[in-house]
Amino acid sequence: MTDDFVLRQDSDGVAWLTLNRPQQRNALSRAMIAALRAELAGLATDTSVKAVVLAGAGPGFCSGHDLKEIQANPDPAFYAALFEDCAALMLAVQALPQPVIARVHGIATAAGCQLVATCDLAVASTEAKFATPGVHIGLFCSTPMVALSRTVPRKRALEMLMLGEAIDAETALAYGLINRAVAPDRLDDAIAEVTGKLTSKSPLTLKIGKEAFYRQDELSTADAYAYTAAVMARNLATRDAAEGIEAFIAKRAPVWCGA
Repeated sequence: MTDDFVLRQDSDGVAWLTLNRPQQRNALSRAMIAALRAELAGLATDTSVKAVVLAGAGPGFCSGHDLKEIQANPDPAFYAALFEDCAALMLAVQALPQPVIARVHGIATAAGCQLVATCDLAVASTEAKFATPGVHIGLFCSTPMVALSRTVPRKRALEMLMLGEAIDAETALAYGLINRAVAPDRLDDAIAEVTGKLTSKSPLTLKIGKEAFYRQDELSTADAYAYTAAVMARNLATRDAAEGIEAFIAKRAPVWCGA
């Protein structure tokens, strides 16, 4: 099932996960969600992988939940399980030790936009479009709202959620939904540039920092400082931190050991 719905390819310490329902614009069926969660679970313990790229096959990145599947299962229990599974997927992306970069070449709507907002970084083609259009069909994008409202300013998030209109990549960049917007023929080069920089860093340091970022974001300012001070003290005690400081002083490239 995983091989059908999500394709994985590894190269130079980077794992590419490609959503593979191109005819459905990679709609997140329950099977697709399960396949992606399974891949993420495997990556969480794969020390050979230092960064993850999430991409989509075909003309779109991800169109959101599979509305035909939802229509075919008019059962509150099915609805609840679907959204619980989707929430678990988004949390798994954030919990993954490695940085996750969304490669957005086409539309990213509803839960697809949620997925972009959930990824740590996002690089998009100027042909990409982003929307939370549920309001058009009487289904407010409440779960996508969680990631969206934690990524873009409140007024921008509410505009996207309440109007349901698509925004282009340049607007998404201005909102802070994505990190870079590049010409379509430059998309893979831009991804390679980002992943090249990430894979040159200590994977342990990135793991520590990513976990701390999401944890401190949920705390008050005073609690966040107390928490991150403890994190930095633990980080400083690692061999990679000692190596990094020594390499900086000696003006040489560090050699990370991941401990």
